[in-house]
Amino acid sequence: MSRAPLKLVDTSPGKESGYRLDSQVGFLLRKANQRHLSIFAQHIADLTPPQFAALAKLAEAGDTSQNQLGQMVAMDAATIKGVIDRLKTRGLVALTEHGSDRRRLVVSLTPAGRATIETLLTEAGAITAETLAPLTAREAATLARLLGKIG
Repeated sequence: MSRAPLKLVDTSPGKESGYRLDSQVGFLLRKANQRHLSIFAQHIADLTPPQFAALAKLAEAGDTSQNQLGQMVAMDAATIKGVIDRLKTRGLVALTEHGSDRRRLVVSLTPAGRATIETLLTEAGAITAETLAPLTAREAATLARLLGKIG
């Protein structure tokens, strides 16, 4: 079964370009992300979303290399390095040399980092609920499924 292409621009005769910014998927994603970031900042003011993501993934996956952590949270090498450096400065993560490969660094939660993320994980649920509040449960599930499909 083939699908008709999604038409976000009216290209019918007589239209200038048919382009409307407010109907473009990138614009809509940015608006939704701005809403989510605003809600996140109201609930968790002392961590950035990338810092929170790194701590949450470490809590979930355990100690891992800096490179693997970056891959798991969809951050490039430079970004994850900066995130880890800031978390290390705050005493939330520790870096140690990998046992068999001294070039690799292993990132782990410190006791303070573990306590911080365990406290904030309940806030994460509230952030998600508030972000998705305009949607029904079915719409929220569909949105998550579709975003997972394109991301």
